[in-house]
Amino acid sequence: MLRTPTGGAGHGAATAGDRLVSIGTVLNQLRDEFPEVTISKIRFLEAEGLVEPRRTASGYRKFSPQDVERLAQILRMQRDHYLPLKVIREHLDALARGEQIKLPSPSPQRDLLDGAWEAESDRPTAARVGRAELLAAAEVTEEELAEWESYGLIAAGAEGGYDAEAVTVAKLVADLGRFGLEPRHLRAVKAAADREAGLVEQVVAPLRRHRNPQTRAHAEATVKELAGLSVRLHAALVQTALGLRLQ
Repeated sequence: MLRTPTGGAGHGAATAGDRLVSIGTVLNQLRDEFPEVTISKIRFLEAEGLVEPRRTASGYRKFSPQDVERLAQILRMQRDHYLPLKVIREHLDALARGEQIKLPSPSPQRDLLDGAWEAESDRPTAARVGRAELLAAAEVTEEELAEWESYGLIAAGAEGGYDAEAVTVAKLVADLGRFGLEPRHLRAVKAAADREAGLVEQVVAPLRRHRNPQTRAHAEATVKELAGLSVRLHAALVQTALGLRLQ
């Protein structure tokens, strides 16, 4: 439930009883709910005029409880509804005027992706299926699976067996095959996925090599966020291309 802020973009004026805190303290307060948030992100939202903390004589930012709550609202709208900053600003201004707003339903792609990541994180690390189980799950033959492997669409793990993602891929490849799409047609999809994974790795590699354990842990949250954005972009580009071609 969104709580009404005490003001618009210039709501940083705190009451005498409010305790002003530093940007580092704000980061710690937000990270329980938003582990991916960074100081750079908070500064960016300030630069965009979405939050206006006070400034000390030395130029240090000081945030009121209202500022922190406003930041949390902004991050929720971005995380749960993928709203652009312009729309978020309009919603917050409406809330400040006491108006009721209706947020859009969460993105279906986000629901699917989050479900997949949650399933991955909840899954025991040793949980793998054998070849016969994969064939049964995807309802395909040994010859079909061998062909998919020859095109690099599916691969067994180094220790043998297949993980849950391989099962998902197998089912999707089988479903596409029912529409006449063969493994050779899907090589471009696999190549695009490999390139997208490479881009994500370029971003998170420095975080994973960092000496700070918290920074290394933050890399996994960054991977999740970037993967979600990549899935959304891919879906939007496909839908745009289809829309133009089918006009």
